[in-house]
Amino acid sequence: MSEIIFDAAVSINGYLADENHGLQWLFDVPGAQEPDPDLLPKNVGVHVEGANTYMWLIDNEQLMENPHKWQEYYPGVTTYVFTSRDLPIPNGADVRLVNGPVAKFLPEIRGTAGLKNIWVLGGGELLGQFLDVGAIDILALTIAPVALARGAELLPRNIGGESLELVQAHKAGPFARLVYRVRDSR
Repeated sequence: MSEIIFDAAVSINGYLADENHGLQWLFDVPGAQEPDPDLLPKNVGVHVEGANTYMWLIDNEQLMENPHKWQEYYPGVTTYVFTSRDLPIPNGADVRLVNGPVAKFLPEIRGTAGLKNIWVLGGGELLGQFLDVGAIDILALTIAPVALARGAELLPRNIGGESLELVQAHKAGPFARLVYRVRDSR
C-alpha cells in the first residue's frame, strides 16, 4: 500500500521558505548543492504542492523555457498543485491544478498514485490540511543550519506529541534528518 509522505527541508526555526517564498537560503548551505538522493522519498507516483512551491520550481529551474527538464526531474510523476490561480504548465508535464480542500481531492490523488507513494512537498497550510484529515503517514524533516527572520511556516497547526513517533534521527551532511511516523489522533 502507498504512503503519503511530507518531506521537506526547514530552517532551524521552522520555516520552509523565506518571506519571498524563496529557497536560495537552503542551497547556500555549504554542502547542500548536491543533495543526498537517499534523503528523497522512494517509489513516488504523485507530488502534491502549493502554488508558491510550484512557482519557485518553475522560475528557479526555468522550466517554461526548458520543459524537457521536467521529464528529467519527474519522469512518470503526476503533480497536483493546490491553487486558486491559473498557473503555467511546462509542455509535456502531467500537472493538475486543483482548487479546494485536500479532502475533496484526496480520493483522486490516491487513485492516481495507485501503489506508489504520494510526496507532499509544501507548503505548511497544505501539510496542515493533510494532517487535519489524517492523511499523512510520514513526516520527514531535513533541518538546515540556517535561521530565517521571516518566512513560510512549517506548520500553522498545533500537533501534540502523542501524534508523532520518532523513527529516525541522524546527521546528513550539514543537516539533521528527523523522520516521524504520524499516528492519526483525530
